[in-house]
Amino acid sequence: MQARSYKMTVDQTEAMARRAALITALAACGDGDRAAFRQIYDMTAAKLFGICLRICGERQVAEDVLQEVYLIIWKRAPTYDAARGSPITWLCVIARNRALDWRRSKQAHFAAAHDEVDTGKFAEVADEAALADDALMLAQERERLHLCIDQLDDRPRAAIHSAFLDGLTYVEVAERAAVPLPTMKSLIRRALLRLRECLRDDG
Repeated sequence: MQARSYKMTVDQTEAMARRAALITALAACGDGDRAAFRQIYDMTAAKLFGICLRICGERQVAEDVLQEVYLIIWKRAPTYDAARGSPITWLCVIARNRALDWRRSKQAHFAAAHDEVDTGKFAEVADEAALADDALMLAQERERLHLCIDQLDDRPRAAIHSAFLDGLTYVEVAERAAVPLPTMKSLIRRALLRLRECLRDDG
């Protein structure tokens, strides 16, 4: 038991040190420090690439999207506020949003090319993105967020996993669950509000 507690303490210390280093690097990057930008890349590229690959589904595309993600990070670094959430969560939100933008663009192009635009299929997706991002940004540590997600009932938990961890659009989540899109949006909206409450209580 003592060994396990010691390991948890070591892991927590390492996580805190890594977080502090990333916050410092983002602050320096915001001031135009290219060495700090390189440090951010080295510390986070593998994780952000995994997000891009999962959403885009193609390795070459994911690599291209990842380059765009880091261009966005370079530009937005001055806006990062450590008081609002952990740096890795902030970076993951940027990667997820950019990868989803690519996928929506691909879907729209495919629909136009085949002249089969279906407003039901390619309608506005993830229109609660601001609320979702806000909920994610409230998580100071990833573990806290997952603990709160695990407290949800089966349906909302599956929907949150699909929409924000697997990177599916609201339309795709609704189709997977075989429910109308408005029903799925309402279910996810309620789940996000519960996550906010859970994260606030844990804070």
